[in-house]
Amino acid sequence: MRIPWSKIAFYVVVAVIVLYTVFPFYYAILSSLKSGSALFNVDYFPFNASIDNYISVFREQPFGRNILNSVVVAVLTVVASLFLAVTAAYALGRIRFRGRTPLLFTILGVSMFPQVAVLSGMFELIRGLGLYNSLLGLVLSYMIFTLPFTVWVLTTFMRDLPVELEEAAIVDGATPWVIITKVFMPLMGPALVTTGLLAFIAAWNEFLFALTFTLSNEMRTVPVAIALITGASQHELPWGNIMAASVIVTVPLIVLVLIFQRRIVSGLTAGAVKG
Repeated sequence: MRIPWSKIAFYVVVAVIVLYTVFPFYYAILSSLKSGSALFNVDYFPFNASIDNYISVFREQPFGRNILNSVVVAVLTVVASLFLAVTAAYALGRIRFRGRTPLLFTILGVSMFPQVAVLSGMFELIRGLGLYNSLLGLVLSYMIFTLPFTVWVLTTFMRDLPVELEEAAIVDGATPWVIITKVFMPLMGPALVTTGLLAFIAAWNEFLFALTFTLSNEMRTVPVAIALITGASQHELPWGNIMAASVIVTVPLIVLVLIFQRRIVSGLTAGAVKG
């Protein structure tokens, strides 16, 4: 039985793409298991693996607290963004009012501004509210780039829901809040998971706001904590510790994507095919 060349070429391309995307993370794991001069030796298998770098990361700095800060900030950002986005999506997707389309494009336009462009104004707002060097200040600033995205995606999904469901709920005397929570939200599971996970990843990896709006080591999130890891001298970087910290903060994201991969695909493809 001959295998078509097109099929062979397809698998070769897939193998190259997988190798290109996975190898950097694999090499980071290998580097995190080395120490001393072994870090500068090119090895592709962990012959002399050691977890000293992982122990050192938590021993030399409050990295556990930094991870907790990132978890708290990312979860609160996702919860607040999804709550506001669902209610806004209902208004923008199901209720007709003048200026709805310009408002929706304005919300989308906000997400196109680079973070540097709004950094100074956001700094004044955070300082004026007394939220500087606090996790709540990070949550407020992160919603600038998570909320427009979630509103746009959920509005598009909300528009595709059958109007008959809403009309039947109105006939039964349901209020708008009941329609959102009891009728629409169970149908929006894939979209909520997709937007929530993407917002979580964006908040988890954010660096500029976290660097600007936090001051003490105990309030920093993991991206800033990794960037500020130093060695015995200012000109020495402990690459093993940096690689170990990077692996630690990357693994939770990989696990979340693997757990919710089916819902992510359903959410991204929802509404792509309409009958």
